[in-house]
Amino acid sequence: MSASGRVIAEFRRTPRPIRLLGASGQLGYGIPAASFKAGLERQPDLIGCDMGSIDIGPTYLGKGEMATSPEATRRDLRRVLNAARGLDVPLVIGTAGSAGAAPHLDATLAMLREIAHADGLRFRMAMMRADIPRPFLVEAVRSAKISSFDGMPALTEEDVVEAAHIVGQMGMAPFRKALEADVDVIVAGRACDTAIFASLPVVLGFPVGLAMHMAKIIECGSLCCVPGGRDPILAELDHDGFTLESMNPERRATPTSVAAHSLYEQSDPFTMQEPDGTLDLTHARYEAVDDRRTRVSGATWRDTILPTIKLEGARKIGERAVLLCGSADPRFIAQCKTLLPKVAELVQSLVCEEQNMDYTLHFRVYGIDGVRMVVPENEPPPGEVFIMGECIAPTQQRASEVVRTCKQFLLHFGYPGRLSTAGNVAFPFTPPEVSLGPAYRFNVYHLLHVDDADALFPVEVEAV
Repeated sequence: MSASGRVIAEFRRTPRPIRLLGASGQLGYGIPAASFKAGLERQPDLIGCDMGSIDIGPTYLGKGEMATSPEATRRDLRRVLNAARGLDVPLVIGTAGSAGAAPHLDATLAMLREIAHADGLRFRMAMMRADIPRPFLVEAVRSAKISSFDGMPALTEEDVVEAAHIVGQMGMAPFRKALEADVDVIVAGRACDTAIFASLPVVLGFPVGLAMHMAKIIECGSLCCVPGGRDPILAELDHDGFTLESMNPERRATPTSVAAHSLYEQSDPFTMQEPDGTLDLTHARYEAVDDRRTRVSGATWRDTILPTIKLEGARKIGERAVLLCGSADPRFIAQCKTLLPKVAELVQSLVCEEQNMDYTLHFRVYGIDGVRMVVPENEPPPGEVFIMGECIAPTQQRASEVVRTCKQFLLHFGYPGRLSTAGNVAFPFTPPEVSLGPAYRFNVYHLLHVDDADALFPVEVEAV
């Protein structure tokens, strides 16, 4: 019998509270060894790891590459895989390879197979792909089964065709099927982070609301603690609530810090929408067990009536090059909002003598408007600023041409009150222009209305 079958059979024979170890807020950035060891000593019934999100932006989804380094990712995978096999408990990984599309999942599976071969491990592994077939999506567009949210325009057939990869965010059902297939390791493509941890408790009959609330917190590791961090966190769940404890003794899960985590990635701290339903935290309670642990209760759950799957896709918009520089000239800083558009206009006149404008060039002035969406009017300028010019063009050569031309004329552009012609800006290194390769943007960020969401994410099982 494999790990998931053993755990399910054990709980059905002798019900008890279940212990789940959130090993990493994002696998591939390192797992603190001491706190992970402390978590294993508590004999968890499942080790779970979220491996990605859209927080990293569209490029990794578009390019099919991991956001984490291969070396660090392999090291983290080896640590959690050997730990799970040593305890004979399920290892559950969601959003494999940072973005969860086929290249990310395949790269993660390849690493796990390599580790198993090198370390002499044998196990049953379930995998669930999250890529949504293009013909299916084109038909969904035509039949008005895809809706917009978060200000996105209506999805078009062109969007579907142009996206490099399109994934759907799976909920609990595929994980539950995988757990019931008697496996040791589960690796999913793009998935809701809650499904990683809530699925096993739900299979065992624990209240869905409590399981989902617990999962929403521990998928981030010890981020809910004071001080917040990425150390592993242990949750012990029963039928009335769950208790949270960081495996780093220097981090405290307090009622305030845990309750505040309900705001993490949420616009509404009381209602959280998931593919399977709605988590209601209106009556959630957070009570201190001691100075390091908090017990949480009161969350409820409503199953969805109309299933939807969130779609994510990214299309290439060109090649990106950037220009990096700074200025400490108070006259330049005071006028830069009007000067930079003039520089852009001059650059256009020089690089577009024989062709139409085929690029975009934007400036961000860190210290004035580089971070904030809206800058207060009449705000006095700072003592120095950092300037980033970003060009996106059809080819890398074209993007490089634009930013190199921009570099020269930004450096020497004349303006009223300038005291020195030697230069308006300083460069942090040479060359100050950097080619970053393909640029992507999210062009698919929509809801797919389906009758059977589970059918999109079939479970495959292999013996490793």
